[in-house]
Amino acid sequence: MSHQPPASDRLPALAAPGGEVDRLVRVGVRSIGAGAVWAVGDAAGTAGQGSHGVLGPGPYARQAPGPDTRYDLASVTKIVALWPCAGVLRQAGWLPLDQPLGNYWPAAAGHPAGEVTARQLLTHTAGLLPRTNFERLYGRDLAAIRAGIIAAPLHRAPGTAVEYTDRAAVLLGHLVEHLGGAPLDDLATRWIWRPLGMADTRYGPLGPGDTAHTAPTEYDETVGAHLRGVVHDPSARLLGGVSGNAGAFSTARDLARFLTALLDPPPGLPWGEPWFAESLREQTGGLTPARGLSWLCAPGTDPADGTFVHYGFTGTGIWISRRLGRWALLLTNKVHHDGETQPLTDLRNAFRRAVFG
Repeated sequence: MSHQPPASDRLPALAAPGGEVDRLVRVGVRSIGAGAVWAVGDAAGTAGQGSHGVLGPGPYARQAPGPDTRYDLASVTKIVALWPCAGVLRQAGWLPLDQPLGNYWPAAAGHPAGEVTARQLLTHTAGLLPRTNFERLYGRDLAAIRAGIIAAPLHRAPGTAVEYTDRAAVLLGHLVEHLGGAPLDDLATRWIWRPLGMADTRYGPLGPGDTAHTAPTEYDETVGAHLRGVVHDPSARLLGGVSGNAGAFSTARDLARFLTALLDPPPGLPWGEPWFAESLREQTGGLTPARGLSWLCAPGTDPADGTFVHYGFTGTGIWISRRLGRWALLLTNKVHHDGETQPLTDLRNAFRRAVFG
């Protein structure tokens, strides 16, 4: 069901200190139990931003989040690192979206992964196994894990269902590294983050100075402490912290730069048009939930509205609408508080309605 979007001339008032979005987040952090940073903007940059609450109880109760607080992005890594790197390769002619991987990636030839396409990986329609279970299935050796992912049987026929799985991003990350000739963190830094001036964004583990400004996530029994500056996602941690599915840390300040670039691409951006136009439209042919390339059509909106989102398990989320010419971000470390997801889902949906309709 479509909602009437807030008029563009109302965006400054909507995003003003004490305005509708700020009040919404201030009340929302009480129900989710975790502090939050928000920002809303357009092609000119940030139109409004704010933060509420604290990073956690105990030693974190005196630390309030802000635009320079680093968050474990979790699956938002798929958008901030993997998706643009795939776009660079696509626009250079090195990543054919609709050829089976085995046609141009020798490691995949003759294996189940060789039967799927990059477009199917980007839309989560490749039919891969829904769960990772990497350590249980393949052990801890990186080469064995990569080989296991490529050789894993398909869960269902490619192109028949949308089924979100981290395996798709891990597999695509390995392909991007093969085609790009370097580790994913190097490619993302060189192609995406450095050119956009995203100096706060990097894969972990973070050094002590950066960790001091990072929101903590869950308590880890093996470490005997809350994870902070070390990726929360167990699959990405097993892979050394650098993966297509998770592992990047960033700030609201940097994500605002990233999202602004999607509405006003800098000249010569090697992952701009036509990658943006192709990615930010429905690519799943009526299958549900509707997705673009990497991006999800925002729940509660019509895919034709063109409002896209990606969430991270830790409590992060970013939205973009090229039709409305606006973006938004809401960063929390919800998993530090508890595993109850509904209060955060409710806040995210209310946040989206306020900004995009």
